[in-house]
Amino acid sequence: MSIRFDDRVAVVTGAGQGLGRSHALQLAARGCRVVVNDFGGAAQAVADEIAAAGGQAIADGGSVCNSADVAAMAGRAMDAWGRIDILINNAGILRDKTFAKMSAEDFNAVVDVHLLGSANCARAVWPVMREQGYGRILMTTSTSGVYGNFGQANYGAAKAGVVGLMNVLHLEGARHGIHVNALVPTAATRMTAEMFDAETLQALDPAYVTPAALFLVSDAAPSRTALLAGAGTYARLAIVESEGLYFPEAERTPENIAAHFDDIASLSRLVEPAEGLAHVARILKRAQEGA
Repeated sequence: MSIRFDDRVAVVTGAGQGLGRSHALQLAARGCRVVVNDFGGAAQAVADEIAAAGGQAIADGGSVCNSADVAAMAGRAMDAWGRIDILINNAGILRDKTFAKMSAEDFNAVVDVHLLGSANCARAVWPVMREQGYGRILMTTSTSGVYGNFGQANYGAAKAGVVGLMNVLHLEGARHGIHVNALVPTAATRMTAEMFDAETLQALDPAYVTPAALFLVSDAAPSRTALLAGAGTYARLAIVESEGLYFPEAERTPENIAAHFDDIASLSRLVEPAEGLAHVARILKRAQEGA
């Protein structure tokens, strides 16, 4: 199966460098028309690179934090090509400090770009995708959000929020043909360039992440799927819960939980709910059965 994007239109944010640039170039190489979003001249440089290779692209310098800019970006895509099929939320910044030293401004700035920026962009394309009966939205999350990294409280919180956004938009978009997924990249970018040596940076080429991104925005894409990608390894990330233990009413004490915590926490039998209400249904069923 060959994955192509002929006649598709994509918006890629933060596409002037790194991961976003790689995604934009590879989408265009496979037939997609691309809105390249980033600050300054970086977006225009990538759009020019796409055009020089025979593709079609528009450069956009709007801020994902500004709803008016994002609406204008979507409007430009519609004016030029009459549809928007793909949104890749890739724009990001870092303001790393320990939580004790992190200012409210640094915390809020990171949440604004990663989480609220992703929501702004999704909101701008959502009506178009609903009307078309087709859409692919890709969030960019991080191991900082799902596992945690020292000194990244702002980034981790924002990236965990992006996963929650994916989960809900998946449910709300399903009947309209909108698939919503998340990419969990490990790559050498302008945000991580100072963290690794030259050999490691080469292994973490953003080009090795892009195949996962393209799959997750293709016609063949699943929905509500998070893929880890980096250095040639691709893996699925899942949010699971232990089967847990049911306690009769008289035994529901903190002491009893402490005594049985190893069994409660054991992941020998995993449950992966399809939505929040599925968890509720499971525990109510156990309560009714008394087991």
